[in-house]
Amino acid sequence: MSDAIKQILDNNLPPFQRLVAIMALLRSEEGCAWDRKQTHQSLLPYLIEEAYETAEAIETGDMPHLKEELGDLLIQIVFHAQIAAEAGEFVLDDSINAVNEKLIRRHPHVFEKRADLAPQEVRDQWERIKVESGEKKSVLGGLPRSMPALLMAFRIGEKAGGVGFDWKKPADVIAKLNEEIGEIEAEIAADSKEALADEIGDLLFATASLARKVGVDPELALKRALDKFRSRFERLEKTVKSEKGGFGAYSLEQLEEIWQKVK
Repeated sequence: MSDAIKQILDNNLPPFQRLVAIMALLRSEEGCAWDRKQTHQSLLPYLIEEAYETAEAIETGDMPHLKEELGDLLIQIVFHAQIAAEAGEFVLDDSINAVNEKLIRRHPHVFEKRADLAPQEVRDQWERIKVESGEKKSVLGGLPRSMPALLMAFRIGEKAGGVGFDWKKPADVIAKLNEEIGEIEAEIAADSKEALADEIGDLLFATASLARKVGVDPELALKRALDKFRSRFERLEKTVKSEKGGFGAYSLEQLEEIWQKVK
């Protein structure tokens, strides 16, 4: 048994150090061929998958599942850091040190001049510090184009609001929603597909902004709405199949009547 394996099997080794040591071993010649073969690019799908599974555990409130998924997500972080260390780019402590400094820098109301800020004030301060410090070249910097569009709409509004470019109250956003609906109706009448797509995009963006102003996560809200629709539609479908065998045997009015019953 190698010294590396003996160290890993030592129960006195702290958990995080053991995880780092396990990953280093798996990537070594005495480790695992699959782990040695991986790259940042090949691991990307797993990183995204683990992030989504962690999010699902949080959404469902399943704490045993969350405990497991946080561990799986941590594996991905340690894995990427190990690959970077082997390439001589950086080590895991560099990432940890950088984020420690970032947390201190972005919480001056805790680590410098003590101030009792409300959560939204902290959020706005966070965005201002990123730009004023030069850490981000743009207020909207740091948002990857690959993130879900609805989530991006929420975060763009949040970042812009952090520097004061925002509606003052929810009623202002509702007025904007009504304006966008009017523009959509006009484009439908004009049969302009490209302009219609633009206006629907504006409506969705404004909807995300309304959610933000009233303290609702639009991504979670939409997921709940979809889950609710799926559940009700499945009950509708079950009724349709049991009574007449298929949707073609019903008028829209009849389907709507069943829909109201299954709700």
